[in-house]
Amino acid sequence: MSVHLPRQIEKLKRLILSIGAMVEEAVASSIRVIQARDIDLAEQVIAGDKEIDVKEVDVEEECLSTLCLHQPVAHDLRFIVAVLKMNNDLERIGDLAKSVAKQGIALAGEPPMSEIEMFGVYTMASKAQSMLKKCLDALVNLDTGLANDVRKMDDDVDDIHAAMYDKVANAMRESPHRIESLIRLLTLARHFERIADHSVNIAKDVVYLVEGRIVRHRRARAEIAAMLEQEAE
Repeated sequence: MSVHLPRQIEKLKRLILSIGAMVEEAVASSIRVIQARDIDLAEQVIAGDKEIDVKEVDVEEECLSTLCLHQPVAHDLRFIVAVLKMNNDLERIGDLAKSVAKQGIALAGEPPMSEIEMFGVYTMASKAQSMLKKCLDALVNLDTGLANDVRKMDDDVDDIHAAMYDKVANAMRESPHRIESLIRLLTLARHFERIADHSVNIAKDVVYLVEGRIVRHRRARAEIAAMLEQEAE
């Protein structure tokens, strides 16, 4: 093994954790935007997304360069593959934080809404933020227990998201003058649901990195395997 490969692996660790910290701050700031109707902060989040995009390209280029120059194997190869995948998910979370900030600007011109009037958006935001933090902590500590916790938390976010539709539909019928605001709430909920999904992807990549197991679509693969087994009988 090249003596330079361990240094390159350490460099990739620093880069992926750096973009992770930037994305985590962007999500936290975007949530403050919708809570405080802070347009200045929203503009900072939107502007900061460009830096995340640049960092994402840097990480990808470093990964590809490492693959080409050092031809890593075993755990080092798994690490680089995992970083490439997590890098993409983090960039997408950054995009979603920017989208949340933009919705915050639109909401800023409207009267503040209580937690009840937000139909669970703040709860979804808090859970998605917690999932992002936990998946990054799982990466730092190579902790599959934390990673699996993130995967379990996703069900709560999905349940809140699903329940919102009926509540918002009823609110639209009762208060048609609020339709635009209610549509924005559904959009925000979708953004936080996607942040949670990308956090789950990162958690699954941590499991792959530590254990060498691909856990994405495990349920679908099991169902297909069972179906093929039945057909063979």
